[in-house]
Amino acid sequence: MSLIPATILTGFLGSGKTTLLKRVLSEAHGQKIAIIENEFGEENIDNDILVTDSKEQIIQMSNGCICCTIREDLREALQLLAAKKRQGLLDFDRVVIETTGLADPGPVAQTFFMDDEIAESYLLDSILTLVDAKHANQQLDDRQEARRQVGFADQIFISKTDLVSAEEVVDLQHRLKHMNPRAPQKAVHFGEVALSEVFDLRGFNLNTKLDIDPDFLKEDDHGHDHDHAGHDHAPGESCNHPSQQHGHHHAHDDDVKSFVFRSDRAFDPAKLEDFLGAVVNIYGPRMLRYKGVLSMKGTDRKVIFQGVHQLMGSDLGPAWRPDEKRCSKMVFIGIDLPQDIFLQGMAQSLV
Repeated sequence: MSLIPATILTGFLGSGKTTLLKRVLSEAHGQKIAIIENEFGEENIDNDILVTDSKEQIIQMSNGCICCTIREDLREALQLLAAKKRQGLLDFDRVVIETTGLADPGPVAQTFFMDDEIAESYLLDSILTLVDAKHANQQLDDRQEARRQVGFADQIFISKTDLVSAEEVVDLQHRLKHMNPRAPQKAVHFGEVALSEVFDLRGFNLNTKLDIDPDFLKEDDHGHDHDHAGHDHAPGESCNHPSQQHGHHHAHDDDVKSFVFRSDRAFDPAKLEDFLGAVVNIYGPRMLRYKGVLSMKGTDRKVIFQGVHQLMGSDLGPAWRPDEKRCSKMVFIGIDLPQDIFLQGMAQSLV
């Protein structure tokens, strides 16, 4: 049986997760989706679409979707669904896990790395974070959980942009980009999102069969932020400078930040493993996501590397093309991480 793709949906209270889920559930897209509600938030989808009997955990809906309300362990719910699918009792193509508004997506994501049984049945596709444009600044200022959700995201959807000015939207986008340069952002209205933007994003995959995100190794990390120095290389100049941190003239100094390490030199695998092992021991709980495409001594293939908190993994990607400059790039997203220690340690792990 092929792996079942799983999507984690997170976001602040009132950001529109429920609206998005309802749309995904009710649309006639021909996909059978199992929804796991991980704990009850202040908004559960069952009030409109589902009338649940407390004894029955799994509800089959008319359009073929399934709803599974879980009060206990996420692991048990995932195993139960996978077992029923294997036995032919339930038919579904993918799983969406809705977390409560203030949940940390980290432990949910880690379930897919840590647990062999889960890893044999599921593939974590991506973490989607919904941000409410009207209340975002206040929530990001007040709640670290909200900032963590942004740091974890593979894709950010901004809702309620019609309730604020265009300038406020741009400022919010800059703020989010500063916290997480990896995640594309998209303004959405009333949960109207094309399913191609919700599923099969491959934000997490370490699969060798997949093409790596082609933009990942591009020079400019910040899309439209061209107001900072240090990204344009002179001919022949190496690409191992850290990316410049720059402010978009906003007053928010968020504790969730990102920085990038780049180098033209290959990594020594043993040194890199020692260094990363040491930093996750100390900073693991504050390391939200880290992801890289690395040039490693001893292989002519790209090494795709990523981690969540203390858990990390690497995989061999496609071969470096003969005309391609081998250049490693690693993005770290975390809470008050000591950038200089990380950049220096990465530099000392090079051949």
